[in-house]
Amino acid sequence: MPLTHMRRFRVRHYECDLQGLVNPSNYVRYMQETAFDASAAVGYPLARYATMDRYWLVHDTEVEYLGSLRYGDTVEVTTWVVDFKHVRSLRAYELHKAGSGEMVARGHTDWVFMNTVTGRPAPIPPEMVTAFSPAGVARREPFSSAPPPSGAFRMRRRVEWRDLDPGRHVNNATYLSYVEDCGVQAAEVQGWPVARMAAEGVAMVTRRQRIEYLQQAVLGDELELATWLTDVEYSSAVRHVAITRTRDGELAVRARTLWVWVEAATGRPIPIPAAFVEPTCEHAGEPEVVVQSEGNRVAQTIKT
Repeated sequence: MPLTHMRRFRVRHYECDLQGLVNPSNYVRYMQETAFDASAAVGYPLARYATMDRYWLVHDTEVEYLGSLRYGDTVEVTTWVVDFKHVRSLRAYELHKAGSGEMVARGHTDWVFMNTVTGRPAPIPPEMVTAFSPAGVARREPFSSAPPPSGAFRMRRRVEWRDLDPGRHVNNATYLSYVEDCGVQAAEVQGWPVARMAAEGVAMVTRRQRIEYLQQAVLGDELELATWLTDVEYSSAVRHVAITRTRDGELAVRARTLWVWVEAATGRPIPIPAAFVEPTCEHAGEPEVVVQSEGNRVAQTIKT
């Protein structure tokens, strides 16, 4: 049996979105904090990693959202190590609502063991493998994603101080906020601002999300975000987001999110309006919508 660790979090008001639900990025923060606690519980707190000149870096995270959390709820996050490879470790998570036991999310994170001095991956010591008691060997699914199509919605943003973590790069959960914001701005350009959704009693909710971290972004970096839709069905679609550093053209992050269009009051899936899907869905020959975002200012241009 794998060695498990559980931590409880009471949902704070500032962790909720305008619908009163915990924002998806905060599920990832709960997972990350529980992983830190689990590591400390077997003798590897953050301070020990510092003396070893080592740290863990997130390479890939996937979360499936099965229920919802609201202000005042208490969530129990259970985590365990699935496996260790030469420089990588897969950690699994389950999130349950305290009291009812309802599972509200589950996911996993693929971590890379890094050398602080060289900035390169480092072999995982055998004694660490023994301490964490991994469950077995997992199969890692490759992240398959095509490059942005010509009709992708694009926006730019600059990395700000508030986006950074103690590693001095953009925190992994912050990228999920970037991804969400990009989707919201794309919807607004297509005629579905948040105010209209609220007025019509509809909402888009996240059901599954996967994000892969390829390069780091640091303070002052300008990032270009491109987004487009695929796999459009009755009430759901997959939104892809590719985040590129403009200083060198390197792909920093890619993500895909399964969104479901629902009736806000009941959470019942409803048909996606055709006007929302068609202009943002991958389709050759459509004009490219380019949005430059500086702070709160958004300017749209069309490239043909």
